[in-house]
Amino acid sequence: MNEIIQYIIQFLLGDHVSKEVSKKIGYTSDEKEYSKYKLVIKPSDFFDDGVYGTEAGIPTLPLKQCEGVPILFGEGKTETVEKTQVVHADIVAGTYFLISRYEEMVKRTIRDAHKRFPGTESLPYKAGFIDRPIIEEWGELLRSKLRETGVKVSEPPQEIRKVYLTHDVDQIAHFRNIRGMLGGMLRGLRHPSEAKHSYKSFFGGLIFDPWYTFPYLFKLDNELKNALGSEKCEIITFFRSFSGKRKEDKPIANLVHPDYQQLINYVKRKKVTFGLHISYEAGCNPELITDEKKRLEKAIKSTVNYNRNHFLNNREPEDFEYLIKNDITDDFSMGYADIAGFRLGTCRAVRWINPAKKELTNLHLHHLTVMDVTLSEKRYMYMNAHDAFQYCESLLQTVKKFNGEISLLWHNNSVEKSVKTYHRQLYKNLLNHINQLENHDE
Repeated sequence: MNEIIQYIIQFLLGDHVSKEVSKKIGYTSDEKEYSKYKLVIKPSDFFDDGVYGTEAGIPTLPLKQCEGVPILFGEGKTETVEKTQVVHADIVAGTYFLISRYEEMVKRTIRDAHKRFPGTESLPYKAGFIDRPIIEEWGELLRSKLRETGVKVSEPPQEIRKVYLTHDVDQIAHFRNIRGMLGGMLRGLRHPSEAKHSYKSFFGGLIFDPWYTFPYLFKLDNELKNALGSEKCEIITFFRSFSGKRKEDKPIANLVHPDYQQLINYVKRKKVTFGLHISYEAGCNPELITDEKKRLEKAIKSTVNYNRNHFLNNREPEDFEYLIKNDITDDFSMGYADIAGFRLGTCRAVRWINPAKKELTNLHLHHLTVMDVTLSEKRYMYMNAHDAFQYCESLLQTVKKFNGEISLLWHNNSVEKSVKTYHRQLYKNLLNHINQLENHDE
């Protein structure tokens, strides 16, 4: 646990703070040890035998607070013992709880129709801080308390650290197979324009399909990338490489089909990063990840290190072990389908801690800030265009305040020109807003 505790303390302080500063912070209940440190975080009973791994390790609501910030464990008071500042809020255990997905490990019977842990059942949602990266707020508190002891420690810069513009290829086109074309022609009896689109797509080529919006998306993405710089903005397209029998994995992802090859070549020309979009089936049976990764790498003739689960179907925390075994370095699945916000309690990339083994790994988890359908679907947040932009705007400004990263997921079919949703315009507005946040004084 020492390695994990040291990692968490440094993560709370921020990577702009020297590791020498973290040595001035202790995590102990032994008052004889206090004098060794400038500041001590007093442990709660979270890691104790008989508590850890059980529902006794779940915080009770309402949460206590420390100087106006909700805390998961410990008490809200601070005190000075001789020359040492003692913080009774156990923000180490709180950080561990959130970034390890401890809650999901303990509450395995709470799952939605897709066997995912629902955002509305999560502690961040129930406690009212799903839209706040509470770990960053604890870091702010920790730095403030350190300064009270005379330690010089600065705040991180208020700027966006990284922007990931991501797109999942769930369905490459609408009318490029017989079934899709015939359906379009049938609906065209009432809506002639749909018959026209289906005919033109099926017989004319992929570029005429209304769901082939990647040129539009990449144009917007590259405009922002050019404005922010390639170090600060990365475009990722996640491809499925396998289709099982489950309806969630339909339509079939056939990477050797000319349409897929056309898109793959286009992604390469635009210098967009390839990511693995492991199938719904592999979310249920993670041992399939090995084959799916090999299929994608064979099709694109390159190695793949990024992943996002189809349907965000990462069911159990331990399933990340299969990604590590297959040399995945970064996962972008960490958002709730039903509520946008900070699933891991942080807006920065974090190394995954395996809660079953109490093991710190080198797999980096990236929170999913916003997914398009989360905002609009009736079963999820069901927001109108105005409310959706306001909510997203608040999340983006919060990320900037805490020097975090933004990860947006927009699907190609959600920005179809003729579709009556707000996602085409909203995506454009959000990218403009990110540009303004970074390149204009407020």
